[in-house]
This record gives sequence, C-alpha cells and structure tokens, in this order.
Amino acid sequence: MDRTRPLNLLLAGVLAAGGAVALAPVAHAADSELARNGGFEAALDGWSCTAGSGAAVTSPVHGGTKALQATPAGSDNAKCSQTVTVLPNSRYTLSGWVRGSYVYLGASGTGTTDVSAWTQSAPDWQKLSTSFTTGASTTSVTIYTHGWYGTGAYQADDLSLFGPGGAPVQIPATPTGLAAGNVTSSAVTLNWPAVPGATSYRIYRDGVLIATVSGNTYTATGLTAATAYRFEVSAANSAGESAKSAPVTATTGTGGGGNPGGQLPAHALVGYLHASFANGSGYTRMADVPDSWDVINLAFGEPTSVTSGDIRFKLCPATECPGVESEADFKAAIKAKQAAGKKVLISIGGQNGQVQLASTAARDTFVSSVSKIIDDYGLDGLDIDFEGHSLSLQTGDTDFRSPTTPVVVNLIQAVKTLKAKYGAKFVLTMAPETFFVQLGYQFYGSGPWGGQDPRAGAYLPVIHALRDDLTLLHVQDYNSGPIMGLDNQYHSMGGADFHIAMTDMLLTGFPVAGNTDRVFPALRPDQIAIGLPASTQAGNGYTTPAEVNKALDCLTKKTNCGTYQTHGTWPGLRGLMTWSINWDRFNGGEFSRNFDSYFP
Repeated sequence: MDRTRPLNLLLAGVLAAGGAVALAPVAHAADSELARNGGFEAALDGWSCTAGSGAAVTSPVHGGTKALQATPAGSDNAKCSQTVTVLPNSRYTLSGWVRGSYVYLGASGTGTTDVSAWTQSAPDWQKLSTSFTTGASTTSVTIYTHGWYGTGAYQADDLSLFGPGGAPVQIPATPTGLAAGNVTSSAVTLNWPAVPGATSYRIYRDGVLIATVSGNTYTATGLTAATAYRFEVSAANSAGESAKSAPVTATTGTGGGGNPGGQLPAHALVGYLHASFANGSGYTRMADVPDSWDVINLAFGEPTSVTSGDIRFKLCPATECPGVESEADFKAAIKAKQAAGKKVLISIGGQNGQVQLASTAARDTFVSSVSKIIDDYGLDGLDIDFEGHSLSLQTGDTDFRSPTTPVVVNLIQAVKTLKAKYGAKFVLTMAPETFFVQLGYQFYGSGPWGGQDPRAGAYLPVIHALRDDLTLLHVQDYNSGPIMGLDNQYHSMGGADFHIAMTDMLLTGFPVAGNTDRVFPALRPDQIAIGLPASTQAGNGYTTPAEVNKALDCLTKKTNCGTYQTHGTWPGLRGLMTWSINWDRFNGGEFSRNFDSYFP
C-alpha cells in the first residue's frame, strides 16, 4: 500500500560576491481550481466509477446539496476518477472530504511519484490532502477516490485539485479514412480512425447532421433500398468542431435487410419452453403457453454426439413429465399459436447440447436433420443456443470478418443453407453468452500470440456473417462474470447497469480486442432483445422488474440511466428474452406481466 509522503520543496538563496542576488521570476500559469464537479452538484458529470459503484446522494453531504457515495463489492474497490489537464514541472495540491472506513484520495500518472492519502476510519467528514509535482513531460493526471474491498459504502465531497491549468484544449483534427462497412437495403455502417483529443463525432447524411456519437463507428438505419447516400463525419470536443471529413457515398441494397423473418410485433417477448426435458419448474403444455409470448423456442434439439451434426428432438417422456401431451396435440397447438401470430422455433444446443460442426459432413448432416425437425413440426425457424465448448477459435484466427476455424465456418454455411431453403419468412435467432460476444471487446480467441481462452468472442464471426439474415440476437445477460463495457469499466449482472452496458455495446458496435481497425458494427435495434432469467431459480443474475424497467427506460428513452452513458437512444429496441416460459409460470408470471405492462 503506497502511502508516500509529499515532498517538501525548499528554495535556497543564491549567494554572489558582496551579498544575495535575487533570481529572475519565472512566468507560470495562475493557480486555479482544476477538478471538474468536485462537489458532485452535477451528479457524476466528469467522473467515472468502476462497475457502476458510484452515485450522487443528497445525504450526507459536506457542502452544497450533493456528495458522492460509492460501494465496494467483490473484487471492486469502488474507484471514482477523472483525468485533468496539467502543466509539466508544476506543483499541485489535492484535497477533499471523506466519510467511511479505509477511504483513499490520490493522484496517478504524475510523471514523478504518484501520491495518495487515506483514513482508516472517518465516522464523520474528515479532510484528506496531499500534493505532488508533475514530471517534465506530464500533461494530464488522474485524480481518484476509492474504498477498500469488503467494506461498506463511503462518501466523498468537495474534492479539489489546485494548481496551474494545462494548455487550452484544441479543436481536434478533421477525421480521415471514413469508410462504409456493412451495407444492407436499409442500413449503412460507417467507421473511421479515432482522432486524438476528440470526445465525440458528428455524422452528416447528405449535409444534414443525423447523430452524435462518442465512438468511431455508427450505423445509419431506416434508409431506403437501392438509394445512394452521402456521409461525412467531424470530430468535436469542448473547444469546438473540426471541419467535415472527405465524403463517402454508399448505395443501399435492393433486399435482404430490415427485419429478416419479419411479422414480429414492434416489441416482442421471447421465451424458452422446456419441451424435451423436466426440471423443478414443471412441465407446460404448448396449448397452455400464455398469449404474452411472441416467440416460443422449443428447448432443445440436441446432437447424437458432439461432432455428428445430427440433431434430434423428442417431447419429454411421460415418465419425466406427467401430463405431457401427445405428438398430435403438440403439433396442433403449434399451429394454433402460429394462427395467433406467434413464432415457434427449434432451439439447438443449450447447456448440455454441445455442437461442433468440425467437418463438412457434420455441416451437411446438421442441415438435413434440422430441416427434418422444422418440417415435421411445422416450425418457423431456428434458434442457435450454442454454449460451453461448441464454438472456439483456432490459434491464428484473429479477424472476425474472415474466420478460418472449421466449427465457425461450417456453422455459418449451414445456417445460410437453411435460410436459402426456407426463404424470407425464416426466423433466425441466437442466444449466446456474454463470454462469446461482449468479452470480445477485450479478448478475441486465443489472441495474436496464443494463451487466451479460445472461446472469447467466438460468436462474433457468426453474428457478423449472418447479420442480414438475423431476426433477433438475445445475449444471455445472466450466468456471467463481470464484463467490461464501452466506458472501460467492469459491469456485473443483476441490475439495470449490466443490461444497459451490454446492450449499448451491441447497438453501438465496438473494436474487437481493442483493435480499431476491426470494429464489430452495430446491429439494428429491431434485432436486439435483452436476455434475462425469469426468476431467482432460473439462473444467476436475476433482475427485479423495477431494474428491468430502468434498463428499458435508459435504452429506449435515455432516462433512468444511472452512471452509464449510452451512445444513443433506441425506441425500436425489439424486446426481452427469458429463460424460461416454465420458470416464469412457476414464478407467478412476474416476468411476462411486467413486459405486458411496460409495452401495453
């Protein structure tokens, strides 16, 4: 634990023959307050807190009407920080008032000795103070406060960094390299290299400002098929806006975009029906599935062996599921659901159904066996729920845009074959875990030098290759470890913050493994549903209805967002998915009732 004392700098007189000679004064920028929103009167504006741990509170406060309160949890120490522009070789004083146990106040990136002050116990407001001198090339420092692992919440207020201000912020340079990536009949994905000093980018279509984003990718949606559009982008920060980039023109396609496998309601509820097995939730007959459910995924079709590609589906045997209906009644109930506008899909995989299409023979068997299930039961399409070790990337397979791993390439080819066979009405959904999607922001496969988990981000090439055929992606925001969001902070499941951050990544796009030359483009909001467990028994990461509604408010209305700042607002977000219809019924229908109330 670094508790280095501040250095005390002493100026010595310079003696010359006959007496003291005064040194000529050196001009310095005037000392001033540099911390932004140190009293938290503007909530967390200017501050970033790890894992969504911080919030502005109205009591207790030291001064003004608000203060910071942050709560350590697990391996997170609830660190809240901001980066401040400073001058090299200059002296600064950092101070603030804190309450709680083991509370720290410090500065890093000083270029000399990073400093901190702390208190073991402050039952009431206690002032912490330290100082530092910047290094010869230091132009910014990070000031922070944090608690300690396993302790309770702490408060901080009236944080101050006093000293000479840094150089004025300059207007960023004009963006270069604007390019059109994925183009469909209704959308164009744009990307460009990041511009140093830019805090946002403004996108223009045919000379009209259409969006402001913080990342260096954007997907323009709602476009007209077979139409040419002219795009430009500028970079902006607090000093102003750059000139517009050189334009790029993209022409939308004549078909293939805009809600493949359509006829879903504007906001849809997706659920899994335990059709082939029993567990503690009880068996639910197809005819008894409530009308709230718009997409019913039959769980599960499973392979005869991991690498066979031969998928089989059978109703749960009566010995395991008392009250199971006959095959004829099951099929009749599917037709009745479809007549009522519902979609019924076969879901392949699940926790126990490992599927590895490692050969072209397995690929072809997958196509024929899945086709047989779809035809036998008169289904509307396919849900891919590959989990565990079904998908992983071979060493050297580092670009999601052109995968080379057989299990990935063969899966893509198999699904495209099924889509071509059944046509435009074929419904395709996917239910990957966060490990296989959002973790790709940090890690992709085994990495350029090997050694990483080869499953990291392994769904990304599948999603990307099939995005024009994809009806819905509902990532499982449960049974997940902490995942880093686009704010470069870790987010943990169980609350609105996790769903907001994870969904924002899908709707904004992100550089894969941090490589800005390989940006996973945003998906359309009508292609996204948030995946949650229906009850505490259904899986880790249960989210209360109130927190679910906060996430929906933030993503569709940009209200109730908490500390995370989304990169857009998406009223067209398709809806929610849950595991499962059975667990929701076991839990009194809480999940589906809340959905129906939110989207009447």
